[in-house]
This record gives sequence, C-alpha cells and structure tokens, in this order.
Amino acid sequence: MRTLRVHRLGRVEYADGLSLMQLAAARLRAGAPAETDWLFLLEHPPVFTLGRGADGSNILASPEWLRQSGFEVHETDRGGDVTYHGPGQVVAYPVVDLSGRPDVRRFVGDLEEAMILTCGDFGIRAARHPEHRGTWVGARKLGAVGVHISRWITTHGIALNVEPDLAHFRAIVPCGIADPGLGVTSLSAELAAAGRASPRPRDVEERLAHHISELLGRRREDRAFDLSTVSVVPVAADGRVLLLRRTEARGGFWQPVTGRIEPGETAAGAAARELGEETGIAAAVEPLGYRHGFALDPSLRGEPEAELRTAVEEAFVARVPAGAEVRLSAEHGAHAWVAPAEAEARVRFEGLRKAIRSAVRRSA
Repeated sequence: MRTLRVHRLGRVEYADGLSLMQLAAARLRAGAPAETDWLFLLEHPPVFTLGRGADGSNILASPEWLRQSGFEVHETDRGGDVTYHGPGQVVAYPVVDLSGRPDVRRFVGDLEEAMILTCGDFGIRAARHPEHRGTWVGARKLGAVGVHISRWITTHGIALNVEPDLAHFRAIVPCGIADPGLGVTSLSAELAAAGRASPRPRDVEERLAHHISELLGRRREDRAFDLSTVSVVPVAADGRVLLLRRTEARGGFWQPVTGRIEPGETAAGAAARELGEETGIAAAVEPLGYRHGFALDPSLRGEPEAELRTAVEEAFVARVPAGAEVRLSAEHGAHAWVAPAEAEARVRFEGLRKAIRSAVRRSA
C-alpha cells in the first residue's frame, strides 16, 4: 500500500501552491521517497483561476475592481472553467501516482465522493449533479473538482466551501455554468438553514483527509511543518525596502531578512535576532499578522534530489532609523535599498511579495 503524506499548510499564496504541487510531482517522478504520494490541505487568499480552455468572459468583474478588491487571476493547466478560491474554503491538492490504477474517471469520482462523505459527516446530504461535475446540494454547488494528470501523476484537486464569502462568486460564472436555476452554497449556509453551527475548517480537513486516503487506498501519514521561519522587511523612513542577495552557494536570489525559529524561541525573538545577524541593524520588529505555508525548493539548497520539505513563515516589519549601517553576514553577498515596486519585482516568492506590500503599508 502506498503512503499518503498529509500536510495541513494553512494559508498558501496561489503561486506558491502551484510551485508546491510541481515540487511534489517531481519527487513522485524521482521516487523520493519510494511509494509515497502527497495530500496538501490549505486555504488560498481571494483568487479566480481559469482552467484549460476556460472562457475569460466568465470573469464578470472588471480588472480595476479585481485590483482594488485584492483578487488575483491565474491561468492553470487543470480541467474545468473559472472557479474561485478564498478564505473559508478548504482546498485539497492530492499529488498522487495513478499508474497502479490508471482510471481518470474513477479518480475524479473518488474526489467527488470524498466531498460527499465529508458533507455527510456534518449532517448535510450532498450528491452528484446529473450534468455537472462537483458536489451538490440540490441545485446548489458545494464543492468543485478540477485536476491535471501527466504521465499518471495528478495535480490540482478539489475546493469545498465551508464558510467562504459567497458574494465573491457573483464576480464570475462559477465553473462556466450559466444556468440561472443553479447556484453556489456552503456548509455554513446549509447548516445555518437547519439551525446548526458551521464546523471548523480544520475539522473538515480531517474528514476530507480520512475519506481521500480511504478511497484512494493509501496509508495515511500526517506530517507537521519541517521548519518554522520568519521574514523581516526592513523599511527606511523614505519608504525604501532593504533586500539582501544570497550568495551563489545559497541560491543567489534576492529576499528580505529570513531565518528559522530556533527551539525555545518566539517568532518575534527570532525576527529580532535574524535582523541583527543578517544586517547588523538594531531596530524593533512588529508583527504584520501574516502567516503562510510553502514548500522549500531543494534545488535552491543545492540538494535537487532531497525530499520535499514544508515551512510556515510569520512576517514582521522593522522601521530602520536614518543612517543605519548594513553589515552583511556570510549568507549574503550584496544588499540594496530599493523602491517597494522594485523590491516586489526582485523577490521570487509570492509570500515574500505579500510581506513586502504589507510592511510598506504598515510603515506609511
């Protein structure tokens, strides 16, 4: 029996989620570790995604409204049309090798069945729709499915509405289904109609993981984050952001201050320590209220064959006093004070871009 490693990642930026799946698929192809698949359970910030061949006109909101409202739009290689991901929705990405059971229809059906069974666990009788994919309560869609399969390795997966803002679905034609007799719902809305409280997303994740592992015939193995880290965005009084360039041996890319939380250390303590060690700057650090999960790319550590590892990172801002001198550690070979837009353009990870935007807003 193959092992299914289950990772609960919390908030994951959509671009980082795509990278996460690609890294896991590469590990599957390399057989590292052997007989092991992955299931990632997470939540995305507000984003509309377009599947292969999706009709862009099914996004009804204007680009300006999307920008002002903080919605991203991403084209993907999954099946299906346009869909929405956002807070209050449980997203499950099974990255599994189907070569031992090469049946696409059965795999998609198993994902739908996992959502149906999960809804039943919380007292909601869901089912399939005779014409449309997903999980439904009558004429109301409760969960979406869209997958990509390459050489029998799967990516993407399902999105189950627990307690999202259903008004966000009005900005699209969900899954390209324009039938006015069909709508969108959530576990929260269905349970509220019955006078019952909504379950916690974490409890929904637990039941989804159980049913997916059972239906796919995998031995479940729950995994914690491999690393807990911090990022610190130093911001000068004039609004410029300090970036550090890692040495070539450490990847050669630009980033703000980052580092791991040591045993017995608080996140704030780690942030202040890393700021001092990597820049020589002594300044107060302030939490940004932003925490996200992501995968560590082994190639950036010079370990292309290493196993996939995950991290959770908490972001901070440091207001740097005028005249502060930067003294780099051995981890970095260069530094630059740059405008916020350039800082975002230089960093390669979406979570760090979000941290920079938040830090600049906080410092303004």
